Amino acid sequence: METAKKKNSVTCETCVFYDYEEDFDSYTCRMNLDQDEMGYFLSGQTRSCPYYRYYDEYKSVQKQI
Repeated sequence: METAKKKNSVTCETCVFYDYEEDFDSYTCRMNLDQDEMGYFLSGQTRSCPYYRYYDEYKSVQKQI
């Protein structure tokens, strides 16, 4: 049961859409959420982000070789 819980809980730091924003001097999500999606996300009603994609910088390097 615990492995399923870990699988559903992801962190933004490993997501493709999580980038540093120089204007705000902080990290932000680049995914544009509509008003309902943002409400669910902020209220904690979602178990995980439906747009989460794991960012693997080594994967892009392998394609270059």
